[in-house]
Amino acid sequence: MATKLSPDRVGVLVDLTRCIGCRACQSACYEWNKEDLVPPRSEMTWDNIKMTGETFTVVNPHLVEMKNGHMEWQHVKEQCLHCEEPACESSCFVHAFYKTPEGPVLYNPVICVGCRYCMLACPFQIPKYEWEKLFPEVKKCTFCDDRQAQGLKPACVTECPTHVLEFGKRSNLLEEARSRIKSNPDKYVDHIYGETEVGGTSWIYVSSVPFENLGFRTDVTKRGVPNYTWDVLKWTPHIAIGWTAVLTALYMTTKRRSENDEEH
Repeated sequence: MATKLSPDRVGVLVDLTRCIGCRACQSACYEWNKEDLVPPRSEMTWDNIKMTGETFTVVNPHLVEMKNGHMEWQHVKEQCLHCEEPACESSCFVHAFYKTPEGPVLYNPVICVGCRYCMLACPFQIPKYEWEKLFPEVKKCTFCDDRQAQGLKPACVTECPTHVLEFGKRSNLLEEARSRIKSNPDKYVDHIYGETEVGGTSWIYVSSVPFENLGFRTDVTKRGVPNYTWDVLKWTPHIAIGWTAVLTALYMTTKRRSENDEEH
């Protein structure tokens, strides 16, 4: 069953035009979650870093052509987008993943059976499995749900020196994103990533270059992935009843023929 979301649910607006690639957000994430994570690379590098079960967020550089024709480095912070209609939740038959009304998509390792359907279902390939551990879990960014419960902002938001990240009510952040694009059409592309992708996400982005040039998936549906799941699952009872009727008819026909053969 889909979670009834709060009208005051939170999100983060990520303004990629402001990111300098310092990776302070990675360090802040590690400091708050150090029991689960490994220390981030502090040196400035120009190669991509992959998210793992021990790295909840990464910042990666992309060499792209700007509107003025110049080639420049653009940096992209990546983490779980905390979908409005999470595919990981709809694919988990034990409900180990679940969306909270406030925004975060969380994971309960106690009931997880390790099927990893969540990893297959996620359109952004975010959940990571701890293959090397004796008792593995599926790991990803928690949106600092524990900090939010204390009235605090996510750790990464608090440490960004150039104010790339703005935390607040999702509806307000969308208005702010629209305002920035409208006020600076030469600076931003006219697209808010996460506004409608896969039904919407809690983390939304604005950028100076097309998102497909920055490694974002732009071939995803605008409709929530769970809706497609339901389109298939809703036919399951009808298919089951239909096949039962067909198999029963075949059985009765075979039985009748067998009885007739015995009589003759």
